[in-house]
This record gives sequence, C-alpha cells and structure tokens, in this order.
Amino acid sequence: MTIALQNIGIAVRDLEEAIAFFTDLGLAVLGRDTVSGSWADTAVGLDGNHARIALLQTPDGHGRIELFEYIHPAAIETEPTLPHEIGMHRVAFSVDDLDAALEIAARHGCLPLRGAAEYEGIYRLTYLRGPSGILVMLAQDLRRS
Repeated sequence: MTIALQNIGIAVRDLEEAIAFFTDLGLAVLGRDTVSGSWADTAVGLDGNHARIALLQTPDGHGRIELFEYIHPAAIETEPTLPHEIGMHRVAFSVDDLDAALEIAARHGCLPLRGAAEYEGIYRLTYLRGPSGILVMLAQDLRRS
C-alpha cells in the first residue's frame, strides 16, 4: 500500500478572507466548489453537510490546503488552538523572506504570537494567528539566505 498526503482541511469563518490571506502569502487557488448531498454526508459523517470549499496549493506544487466554510449546519465557534493543546495544531510554511511574509500577514491583521525567534542559526520562525484563528507557522531557512 502506498500513501501520500492529499491536503490539510481547515474550516474557516469567512472563505474569502482566508483565501485572500493564503494567496497573498503565495498559494494559488486550484479550484472552488460547493459540496452537499448524500455522498458528502456519508464521507464527512455529518447530516445535511453543505459547504463552500477552495483548494489552494503552494508554489512548489507539493502542499495543499482545503478551506471550507459551512453553509449547513451552522459552523460552531471554538477557542483557537493553543500551541500546547492536543489535536490539529497548525499549518507550517517555509518562506524565503520571513520579514516580507510577516508584512503580508500584518496587512490581514495577523501578527506573531510573540515575535520571530532564531533556532540555532538554522531557522528564523514564528507562529501567528491567521484568519478564523488558524495557527500558522512561518519559517525561513537561514542556510539558504
């Protein structure tokens, strides 16, 4: 049996806001759709499942994120995940210029939790809250700079 990561799915409060954030960081929208019906109910395990979705891809073609905004049932607000909580944690991106990526994030009102840190001269990285409270890690490989 072979296995490959298909995408990371993230429920968002506002699909357009989330698309704008991730595309400004450099991801491309591969497609959009509205999904519903018995197949969606069965696959997701949620009766009346109806959502708007967008599939985004990183410029290298390897990473994909599926964003979805629920139409029905109504989305349930939860507290944003904290770095030490068990469960889905964060989405992480390599960037070639952390300062430029942080400027883009700031234009969307998304700021680092504490600031950027350097790890042993190898990486400069930070966590920030993206749209809908998504925890996003941005990391610059200093060996390539």
